[in-house]
Amino acid sequence: MTTPIRTGMALAAGRGTRMKPLTDTRPKALVEVGGKTLLDWALDRFADAGVENTVVNIHHFADQMEDHLSRREGAPAVTISDERDELLETGGGLVKALPLLGNDPVFVTNIDAVWVDEWGNELKRLAAHWNPAEMDVLLLLAPIERTLGFDGPGDFFVDPTGGLEWRGDRDKAPFAYAGAHIVNPAIFRGEAIRRFSLVETWKKLSAQGRLHGLPMDSFWMHVGDPDAREAAEAHLKAMRA
Repeated sequence: MTTPIRTGMALAAGRGTRMKPLTDTRPKALVEVGGKTLLDWALDRFADAGVENTVVNIHHFADQMEDHLSRREGAPAVTISDERDELLETGGGLVKALPLLGNDPVFVTNIDAVWVDEWGNELKRLAAHWNPAEMDVLLLLAPIERTLGFDGPGDFFVDPTGGLEWRGDRDKAPFAYAGAHIVNPAIFRGEAIRRFSLVETWKKLSAQGRLHGLPMDSFWMHVGDPDAREAAEAHLKAMRA
């Protein structure tokens, strides 16, 4: 039986430099697409998956973030991890938030990942595939041919067991990281609070066979810049027509 994951973290502290000029007056997390902010897309996704408590880290236009979160209603309950003094990137932000996250597996999401669950809840699917005996991180993956706003060559190859291999020097890979994953917080115990990317951790886990992935069924949109935002708006409008 799948153990429900009740805690999540939304990585929302970034400066959003690629989203300029929209982020000249607001944080990237509060840029709207499809009628709601990127942050609310992430939090609503958590709520739909049964998450009860979420940590949101803040830095850029932190006061606006606090105000927005104070006015949000419904699940999940939100606790703020304040990075006003120093932006810690994805890995450092998660490490700083550890005391707020607890000891059980945690959903982690970027706020520039947008999708509509088309054939079942993607985060619930991810939780159903979580196996702590075999993995420390389970990434949600997007097949390259079913993405919008992603201009990279892909990140991973997936073996028959779900284990992940980095693209490395190869020209392209069939899957991109879709901006959401499950992590065992214990792997960061004893880690100093410092600025680093989660990719640093994932590369170590990949070498140990502890990094796994699950391809998603839904169409994935990476809303990382104004052009991608406009494209996502058009795609969502077409889906609703």
